[in-house]
Parts: sequence; C-alpha cells; structure tokens
Amino acid sequence: MAGMSATNTKKQKAWTPLGVIGLFFILIFAAICIAPFLYMLIMSFTHSTTLMISWGDVNFTDFTNYEHVFGKSGFFRSLMNSVIVVGCSCFFNCVIASMAAYGFEKKHFWGKEFLFKVYMLTLMIPGQVTMIPVFIIMKKLGLLNTYFALVVIILNAFGVFLIRQFMESVPDELLEAAKVDGCPEYKIFINIVIPLIKPVLVSLVVFTFVTSWNDFMWPLVSTTDSSMYTLTVALSLLKTQYQTNYGLILAGATVSFIFPFILYAFLQKQFVEGIALSGVKG
Repeated sequence: MAGMSATNTKKQKAWTPLGVIGLFFILIFAAICIAPFLYMLIMSFTHSTTLMISWGDVNFTDFTNYEHVFGKSGFFRSLMNSVIVVGCSCFFNCVIASMAAYGFEKKHFWGKEFLFKVYMLTLMIPGQVTMIPVFIIMKKLGLLNTYFALVVIILNAFGVFLIRQFMESVPDELLEAAKVDGCPEYKIFINIVIPLIKPVLVSLVVFTFVTSWNDFMWPLVSTTDSSMYTLTVALSLLKTQYQTNYGLILAGATVSFIFPFILYAFLQKQFVEGIALSGVKG
C-alpha cells in the first residue's frame, strides 16, 4: 500500500499545471520542427509548379518524381558519389584527427601548445577565403574531378580540437602502465586509446557526415564532369530553365534528407554522450 501511495504521489506531482504547460510548449515546438519535413514529403508526391500545396494534386501512390530522380536524371550516380565521399571523409577525418589529437595531448615536444594554437587559428579562416587557392592547387596537381579533391577539403582542425578535449579524460597512468608492460606505441593507440574515445569519434562521424553530405559550393567548383557530381549539385540541376517542378525537387530533397536522418537516429545516444563528455576536463 505504501508503495502504491508513493507511485500515485509521483504521478500527481508530475502532472502539475506548470508541467502541463511545459509539455504543451514542447509539443508545439516539436510540431514546428516537424512541419517543414512533412511539407517536403507531401509536396514530393505532386507535380506542382508552385510552392502551395493543393490537396487535389497530392497522390501518395504516384512515384513518378522518385522514378525520374533515380532513373533519368543521373541522380543515382550522384547519390553514390556522395556516399563514397562521405564515407572516405568520415574515415580519414577520424583517423587523422585522432592521431593528431593523441600527439598533441599525450606526447611532449617543444612548441606543442604554440603549434596547437596556430592550428586552431585555421578554424577562424572562412572556407570562401581559401577556396580559390585550394582550387588552383588542385588544378595544378590534376586532382579536379576526383574523389580526393572532394574529400581533402573536409579535413580540418575541428576534429583535432574535439577529440583532444575528450582525450584529456584518458588517464596517463593507463598509458604508462601499457608502456611498462612492453606494449608498442601503435598498439597503445589502437587497443587502449581508440576504445576509450569511441563516443567522441561517433560525434565526429556525425559532424563530418552532415558537413560533407550538405556541402555544395566546393563540389560545384571542383567538378565539371557530370559523372562526379555529388547529391547537392545534382539536386540543384533538377530545376529547369523555364518551368520548375517543385514536386521533383522536393523528391530529391527527401532522398538527400533520409540518409543523415537515419544515421543520427541510430547514433543519437553516442553523439550526445560524445558532445557532453568532450567538454569534461580530465
């Protein structure tokens, strides 16, 4: 009986007027956030030349827009290009950033802090400033219209900063004990450090995925061959010169939205954990 009374008391406390009001505003906020995606999905089943929804034109059994996106516009090839670029970007960004962060945080060498601060200053330079010099370098090296040119631009100092902050929580005593036992440096990094920083690596994967997946300007500049277009560039080409089928464009937008949404849905817990712990000092 005492247990039941305590449970009822907790339920009564949970449904206070303030709690109901808070829940009401949360539901309104959630509806506002979801509304654009529902609009995008509904419009993708129309052939409207305006952005107004006419319910008489909505046909959820008509997949003509999606058939055109995957069958006639080269969109599927661009989708595969984006998948390759994003996959390589996530892999190399995690590998390079984790190795650099390990060196900056756990190794001792002259000028380490100064070098790290100079490295972090590169985050203050807008990408538009370096786009022309990078384009010229890529052109001189013959790397335009290659996956390398699309991937290398994603690698930056943010991943090093994020992982280094998290790596402060990795105890130095653990690494020293491994060295005393004769463990080589590369095994310490792979078998001890990497498993401990897994949450922040997941966070970096999500950040890199979204950045690379949504990047438009650099793929537009660095690719002139239509077979190397990424998803964002192909999406911009769905607009015709004289008449725009917004249903077709939003069908492409729906396809491009699905993949980041699925990734975040599966990695949400690790992503939040990585972000929360990356600011904790060890």
